[in-house]
Amino acid sequence: MQRRAGYARRVNKAPLRLGAGAGYAGDRIPPAAELAEHGQLDWLVFECLAERTIALAQLARAHDPSLGYDPLLLARLRAVLPACLRQGTRVLSNMGAANPLGGARAVLREAKTRGWTGLRVAVVTGDDVLDTLRQRGLQLPLIDSAQPLASLQDRLVSANAYLGADALLPALATEAPLVLCGRVADPALFLAPLMHHFGWAADDWTRLGRGVLVGHLLECAGQITGGYFADPGFKDVPNLARLGFPLAEVDAEGQALITKLPQSGGCVTVRTCTEQLLYEIENPARYLQPDVVADFSQVALQQDGPDRVRATGASGQPRPDTLKVTVGYRDGFIGEGQMSYAGPGCVARGQLALEVVRERLREAGLGGLETRCELIGINSVVPTIAPPAQAPAEVRLRVAVRAPSREQAEAVAGEVEALYTNGPAAGGGASKSVREVIAAASVLVPRDWVRPQLTLLTSEDA
Repeated sequence: MQRRAGYARRVNKAPLRLGAGAGYAGDRIPPAAELAEHGQLDWLVFECLAERTIALAQLARAHDPSLGYDPLLLARLRAVLPACLRQGTRVLSNMGAANPLGGARAVLREAKTRGWTGLRVAVVTGDDVLDTLRQRGLQLPLIDSAQPLASLQDRLVSANAYLGADALLPALATEAPLVLCGRVADPALFLAPLMHHFGWAADDWTRLGRGVLVGHLLECAGQITGGYFADPGFKDVPNLARLGFPLAEVDAEGQALITKLPQSGGCVTVRTCTEQLLYEIENPARYLQPDVVADFSQVALQQDGPDRVRATGASGQPRPDTLKVTVGYRDGFIGEGQMSYAGPGCVARGQLALEVVRERLREAGLGGLETRCELIGINSVVPTIAPPAQAPAEVRLRVAVRAPSREQAEAVAGEVEALYTNGPAAGGGASKSVREVIAAASVLVPRDWVRPQLTLLTSEDA
């Protein structure tokens, strides 16, 4: 059975508990399962789409129309859904990626085998605007480029608009235990449950700005509990191996308490929250989102006990007139080869090997390609670093080239592997790889070019 659903505002004064189940596509699953079991959550949110993730998902769907949703979708739901169904916690995620309907049907097939009776999945689509852009948007200027979208026309793979919380609200109104979508602005995944629960109006800019703050703090999951923060001796994080994911308790005014489960590892402090607050923010006073232009410039973070931080002071201004669309496009291939050298003279042998590869690439007519030649441990992260005073015991050579064709990329990787018998002494542990590059660019489109749709699926649709 498939049907559409409208949205009616509701008002609820009780605080809402939101948990972060993932901060990226490959994130760990055990912390989410721990939250589902012990977090006493109203919502468990999985944010799993980076800029290029959905373009890669579109490629997967092109090879197999039944694919294109997050490869870990079923694994994550097996870990959390039994507890969520038992406790009344609803799940919201963008793990639908390039194929939310296909992902929902896969979940419902899994539900039949697992005995998840009565499961319904509300699916939000409409973010895929590739056909629309091909028909009417090729002259749109690319953000951060003087070129129009037409310059990428023959290489386009995907075009997905960042939907806002307003696109999710009809799905939340169905009361389906699982809501699945594709591209949505990351904070909107958390803002939508707040708007639905408290009945916030779509032009209540102050509360919407506060909701975006909550979403921004939670969206990267373990980053706010000490992941990507720990630095021994400077920023110590207890029990990092059992890092827990965060949850927030939010009141009707949008004021939030950020915390975690007491039995989990990591920490929630003003310092961890400050780093996440500033993460990927260009202008704290104008954080452009589909629902509101959030203002974080007056945000205050206050420690309120162990692993408890209160976040207040966010506000907002009217939303932008346009929506951001990320386009994925083919951008050549990267060929990479690596080789290790160890023992006395390893740096000199590694440098000689790099010189040999450079010369052979020039002779093969590949010298003009964009190339990185480095010795890992010497100059791979900071290319201008001075040689160490004490010679290292080992180095690993890496050569990577961006090439327009797969054949050229393979030739570069092959030259590094050939150092085994055609290079300096005692090279070992060679590896080589070739991969297609899917790059990302962005355009702004009028809002009326994007038409979100809701489909409610039940076991009959599996």
